Amino acid sequence: MTASEQIRSHRIGFIGAGNLAQSILRAFLDSGFVDREQIVISNRNERKLERVSRDFQIRAAKTNEEVIDFSDIVIIGVKPQDFYQCIEPIAHAFNSDQIIISLAAGISLQSVQKLIPNSQKILRVMPTTAAKIKESVIAYAATAAVKPHLQWINELLSTMGIVVPVEDGEMMRSILVGASSGIGFVYELMIYWQEWLEEHDIDAKTARNVTIQTFRAAAAMAGHESETPLSELQRKVVSLKGVTAAGLDSMRELEIERALRISFEKAAMRDQELGSTFVPV
Repeated sequence: MTASEQIRSHRIGFIGAGNLAQSILRAFLDSGFVDREQIVISNRNERKLERVSRDFQIRAAKTNEEVIDFSDIVIIGVKPQDFYQCIEPIAHAFNSDQIIISLAAGISLQSVQKLIPNSQKILRVMPTTAAKIKESVIAYAATAAVKPHLQWINELLSTMGIVVPVEDGEMMRSILVGASSGIGFVYELMIYWQEWLEEHDIDAKTARNVTIQTFRAAAAMAGHESETPLSELQRKVVSLKGVTAAGLDSMRELEIERALRISFEKAAMRDQELGSTFVPV
């Protein structure tokens, strides 16, 4: 059986219908590997559940237990703060044949296993909302029991973008911060770009387009010359004592790198905090 045939043979349930779950849904359905009849979704907000069910033309479940009973793969897309409260009352409903995918930041594989002892096939998967346009980085860590299924699971995850297998813990945390949080960090920079252009008499629409194209061009050139270090690509656009050099000198004097590193570390610390407070002792 091919990977795509194995994907089609599994029913997929989503507990939680937030932005990330919807991005994953979009990628799965657009790929052609997953049919709408294979999917069921639940959410505590009935109005949102109805909207998502209608928008994606998929089945809405009345309870989380209904999702579990239907599914071979259960994707848990609730917020880390709500994970224990949501899953603990229904943990007994899972069975050993199901594959469980947790999307919760900060919550380790070990913690999920402890909460759902009936299941051994567990993955932590960290995509980004760019999944809906197939441009996500998707980091995952898996228990040993998942190993026989990794070929088709990789195929399924790759519908969202670039798949990066990692060890749970520090490696997972670094990808979470660098990729998932990283999109938010890049948007912060883009906001500054656009605002500066607008302050210099560029209309808002043009300023936005120029900002987007600048970031897109830098990423595209880096992708085109993937073997060239980023520092070398930067050197190619900097003339000695030129305009770009003057700006870069100022950025380095202001220790922009240090500020960004601190921001990354703060995000990583928050990920650790979410994990450390997950399951009551």
